[in-house]
Amino acid sequence: MTRNKEYLAVVTLAAAVLTVPTGAYALTSATASSATSPSAGAAQAVQSGQTVRADKASGIRLVAPGQRVKAAPGVRMWLTKEGKHWSIDGFEQFRSVVDGNIDTSRPGIGRQSEEAGDLYFHSGVYYGTRNAARVEITLRTGRVVPASMIELPGKPGWGAWYAGTELPPAADDGEGPNQPRDYLSHITLYDTTGRALAVNRSTLG
Repeated sequence: MTRNKEYLAVVTLAAAVLTVPTGAYALTSATASSATSPSAGAAQAVQSGQTVRADKASGIRLVAPGQRVKAAPGVRMWLTKEGKHWSIDGFEQFRSVVDGNIDTSRPGIGRQSEEAGDLYFHSGVYYGTRNAARVEITLRTGRVVPASMIELPGKPGWGAWYAGTELPPAADDGEGPNQPRDYLSHITLYDTTGRALAVNRSTLG
């Protein structure tokens, strides 16, 4: 009986020893994964063509150059070092950030608006700051529409924003029923502290 107990103890101990390396490896792998720096993880994701969060405080998505982002039904956006690209139903457009038409020495925000199916698609380039965190569209009714933001790696000092709203009402100024009347009040760029960096009050007429 004693010999059987000793044999059972040896078998139990051996089984325990055999299970330790597997458990230790799993723990080590989890620790190593959690210890990976956010910037390293972002770089790996960008290289693989994935979209990642660049900054939890700002919510700006980091995208690889040329990576297509679905901004709305039938609408795609992507960035290159030259600027913002977008297509609506396959028709491509471009807004440069290197042609000298914008002053990147101070914060600013641009805007383009156009029909895209059943919605009014708004987008633009923000620039002149590495502290951008939020873009909001304010309608003339007072309603605020938050925009999405994308940016290239390395905090280049500019990025792009986009949002969709309902279609504007037709103009009532005699220019024809197909001429939309702008109903946006302004677009505001905020930093991570909630301070307004730039306001665009341009209208379509």
